[in-house]
Amino acid sequence: MKIGIDISQIVYQTGVSRYTAELVENLLKIDQKNEYVLWAGSLRQRSIIKAFVAKLPRRVKLVLTPVSPRLADAVYNRFNLPLPVAVDVFHASDWAIPSINCPVVTTIHDLSFIKYPADHVPSVIAVHQRHLQRAKTKATIIIAVSQTTKKDLLVQGFPPGKIKVIYEAAGDIFKPITSKRQPFILSVGTQEPRKNIARLIEAWQPFSKNYELVIAGKFGWGEKIKPVDGVKLVGFVPDEELVKLYSQAQVFVYPSLDEGFGLPVLEAMACGCPVVTSNISSMPEIGGKAAIYSDPFSARSITAGIKAALTQKVKLRQLGLARAKSFSWEKTAKETLKVYQEAVKC
Repeated sequence: MKIGIDISQIVYQTGVSRYTAELVENLLKIDQKNEYVLWAGSLRQRSIIKAFVAKLPRRVKLVLTPVSPRLADAVYNRFNLPLPVAVDVFHASDWAIPSINCPVVTTIHDLSFIKYPADHVPSVIAVHQRHLQRAKTKATIIIAVSQTTKKDLLVQGFPPGKIKVIYEAAGDIFKPITSKRQPFILSVGTQEPRKNIARLIEAWQPFSKNYELVIAGKFGWGEKIKPVDGVKLVGFVPDEELVKLYSQAQVFVYPSLDEGFGLPVLEAMACGCPVVTSNISSMPEIGGKAAIYSDPFSARSITAGIKAALTQKVKLRQLGLARAKSFSWEKTAKETLKVYQEAVKC
């Protein structure tokens, strides 16, 4: 079987980027039988794609084009042009689904653009809406990264038999390191309205005398955070440094309004960091009994969650480490490979 995968989105340094890279790397570890054709489109970041593929086994073929993800929306979603790749099954990105003469699999990470449209750029909403409509008609199987995302898809009229839930995981690099805990509270995520950062800062204020608030993640869109004494915006942080932050923080707080999965929750747990997160969307599904949950719409509730986590740090570290081990990218890859095999038989 020849498997095609769109890896264009690895260049964006987001959760979807991590998902794409981890999936490909682990598929190649577990699957020595099938051929892989990695399709990617980029105008200015081709070097990132080439560097990623250079680390993979030589049996992988790269098809690199100048059709960037933004152009891909026009070329494939809007004008329905064919993708010139001959494969038995094609795993499309969560951005564009091309016309191709084989079964198509696509992953849908979340539907926050429908649930919270005010927290998204209108042009991005339009792209995801087009992808969603094409997924209904062109995808043989849709992978949802959580039961939460599956439920959201069912609300949008997708047939349940077409959806397969396959969880993500924390990467192998995320593990406890020997490092003294420092007096700061950590949050990680692209700076955008959905991440609820303004309310997080408000909730942190009662702890400001004893703990700094460190926020890691590149700026996405929306109103930029104004400088606040005791709050450090460190921007994008490479994984090696992110592991240190998780391992040094007293508590990790992730009060997002909506997540398809919420990878930082598992990454923090895998590093032994106590987690406070939202009591809605996919966060309870992923965190299980290993996190403290708060109402993300209430700064007072988030404050109470932080206080509870600070008093239960030892217990939460142990629970979090065990919870993170129940997810693995190897398992994700094995279940995704089964989806490809099923799609080809349809």
